Amino acid sequence: MIHVVAIITAKSGQRAQVLEAFAANRPAVLAEAGCIEYVATIDAAGMPPSRGTFGDDTFVVVEKWETLDALKAHAVAPHMAAYGAKTKEMVESRVIHVLSPV
Repeated sequence: MIHVVAIITAKSGQRAQVLEAFAANRPAVLAEAGCIEYVATIDAAGMPPSRGTFGDDTFVVVEKWETLDALKAHAVAPHMAAYGAKTKEMVESRVIHVLSPV
């Protein structure tokens, strides 16, 4: 299994719009061969800000894939290209961590 943690920071005040596009694209991702989990997460409400807090403009996508090949196919899927084009001007940065369980 492959785990992915993608940290997406939207331009100031645009996280909600990026999350709307993410939500619209999510069913297509979940239908991909090998997709186990694909969910956007934000800082838990009620927690005080800390060095581990992402803040109001950032969300974290938690993904699980059956294989690395499934993840590679996801990366080049047409719906991902469309999502990237739609959100390109709204995103400040994207950091993607691809991990294997030990």
